[in-house]
Amino acid sequence: MAAPAAGLISVFSSPQELGASLAQLVVQRAACCLDGPRGRFTLGLSGGSLVSMLARDLPAAAAAAAGPASLARWTLGFCDERLVPFEHAESTYGLYRTHLLSKLPVPDSQVITINPQLPVEAAAEDYAKKLRQAFQGDSIPVFDLLLLGVGPDGHTCSLFPDHPLLQERDRIVAPVSDSPKPPPQRVTLTLPVLNAARTVVFVVTGEGKAAVLKRILEDKDSEPLPAALVQPHTGTLCWLLDEAAARLLSVPFEKHSTL
Repeated sequence: MAAPAAGLISVFSSPQELGASLAQLVVQRAACCLDGPRGRFTLGLSGGSLVSMLARDLPAAAAAAAGPASLARWTLGFCDERLVPFEHAESTYGLYRTHLLSKLPVPDSQVITINPQLPVEAAAEDYAKKLRQAFQGDSIPVFDLLLLGVGPDGHTCSLFPDHPLLQERDRIVAPVSDSPKPPPQRVTLTLPVLNAARTVVFVVTGEGKAAVLKRILEDKDSEPLPAALVQPHTGTLCWLLDEAAARLLSVPFEKHSTL
């Protein structure tokens, strides 16, 4: 069950096949990083359908490929987070803690979260401070792998169309107090961090994303959607789609099967 080659648009017959290949991609990327000079693996997670997808396939894949000793050298962060208590149904970290981290024993000290008890501006500053501590030596945090999603409006993380944060160049983390999608208060990585990553993988499933995917991947908008602005400067960009999400695409893509 080989992971798809980086830099490609890869299409799978179902979300289940996509999820199995995504898990292999994560553990293969982790193995390369752990064997490298830095000896650690940094992974940025997004919410939505990614939570259940990773919870289903990643623990077994990681256990088979690595084991607990290697997981101790993983560092997890979150690409964006809702400013709600971790017990709240909208908390991305809360969902991962319940569904994935209960089965994937990454040490708590290696999981970087916001402080949801702070006001949104202070929560963003606090999260940025934690990231700088975890990525000492990097002027901008450089994640080994970021897993991103796309909303029907083309947003990614909590970077929404026509929002001033799309012009942010200095801050690595920004507060959002006016999200058009509830809850309104959020903390998000900014485009400079997304574009500094070594590998960025967009994971998109469902017919409801087909139109926006065609616009992102094929149209040359004068004002590109937020997801289209993710173009890693020196890293690799990869799109993993199911057939429903890819149904309107006319650009070349690779069809994959994990069977």
